[in-house]
Amino acid sequence: MSETPSPRIVIVGAGPAGIRAAATLVEAGLHLVVIDEGQRAGGQIYRRPPAGFTRTAKQLYGSEAAKADALHALFDWLAKEGRLTHCAASSVIAAQNGRLHVLGEGGVQLVGYDRLILATGASDRVAPVPGWQSAGVYGLGAAQIALKAQGVALGRRIVLIGSGPLLTLVGAQLVKAGADVAAVLDTSPWHQQMRGLWQLAARPLVTLRGLALRARLGGRYHAGVTLERIEADEKGVTAMRWRDAGGREYRTPCDMIGMGWHLRAETHLADLVGCAFTYDEQWRQWLPKTDEMGRAGNGVYLAGDGARLLGADGAEIAGRLAAAACLADLGIPARSTGGDLRKLARLERFARGLACAFPWPAAMARALPDDAVVCRCENVIAGAVRESAGFGGGEANRVKSLSRVGMGRCQGRYCQLAAVELVAAQAGCAPGAVGRFRGQAPVRPAPIGAFLRDG
Repeated sequence: MSETPSPRIVIVGAGPAGIRAAATLVEAGLHLVVIDEGQRAGGQIYRRPPAGFTRTAKQLYGSEAAKADALHALFDWLAKEGRLTHCAASSVIAAQNGRLHVLGEGGVQLVGYDRLILATGASDRVAPVPGWQSAGVYGLGAAQIALKAQGVALGRRIVLIGSGPLLTLVGAQLVKAGADVAAVLDTSPWHQQMRGLWQLAARPLVTLRGLALRARLGGRYHAGVTLERIEADEKGVTAMRWRDAGGREYRTPCDMIGMGWHLRAETHLADLVGCAFTYDEQWRQWLPKTDEMGRAGNGVYLAGDGARLLGADGAEIAGRLAAAACLADLGIPARSTGGDLRKLARLERFARGLACAFPWPAAMARALPDDAVVCRCENVIAGAVRESAGFGGGEANRVKSLSRVGMGRCQGRYCQLAAVELVAAQAGCAPGAVGRFRGQAPVRPAPIGAFLRDG
């Protein structure tokens, strides 16, 4: 009798979720492929600097240094021992019929799979502010990447705007590194932040750490602000205009602005492999549908912030659970998952508290002036989106085709949520009724030359 061939298992993403999923599968005796855009494993939260970088793990990751070191060491050992195949600096740009189109240094290669675990993480969730298309405006994630990977600040005088724990974290990290942070402007008022407190009590130590980071910001931090506009000249950003909770107007000179309202799940690949989606009213974004283990159907499993926005600790647990579900579906015994499921439920309560305390600024997005840019890639203004909503019947993809909003290189990652708010306001319906932009390949910009290869 011939032996049954080993299942082809592929993990996309080598952050906390991908690493824990890989370790669980390797422990069960399976060999797998891990595809990651980074040169070294760790993901965004535990991003590693280039070799020879002198800052310590404690300086880079703060209180999470031990977790980061443990994950890095685990993955490096698995790769060194040949227990998995690591495709570094590689992006999955398309998926079809059980095959991934992977863009790496050698061009585009096809990687087949029988089981697929998507641990694609999340990116900045940004909201348009008049003037945000100017040079010198970045996502909070970009500011953090520059600090972690290269040890640099992206400006000489910095203003951070948005809401959520990442706003506080990046601000504190920049201050600690010696950057000139002029102001940290949070659109969530104090009374709103207090509403999420009882759910945040699910993780008291994490909440206290966040408050300690907030304290480091001192008088730089302002809650309940109204963002008026970003001023800029031909060289880039010059100032941020805003009003405090009492209505007083301020103009803060700066040459760099970092912005972000918590996170947006990275779901393009989940869309391309056929996952179903549901609109989450509290997070105000479309998220893939899975069971409690991360099963999305058709041999696809989701783990980490690409499915549920639970942070690094939740991503590790979700990675183990997705791998356990994969093993169970293959008929391979796995460890008990009861403890992990209980931990994940507690993290879910905490995450819902964050969503309540630091909400998406829907009203701000809906009130954008007509001449404000919504889609930076295609230079689409709010007035064009509103006008297209009248012809498009309040449906996201019709508005997209009429106005070109979301048709640029980011494929709506930055503009979709705000555009949907504008369409919903114009159509007189809820954002969930507007729908979402369909995912399309390539999910990352890819050079034409990458496809021009023999074979």
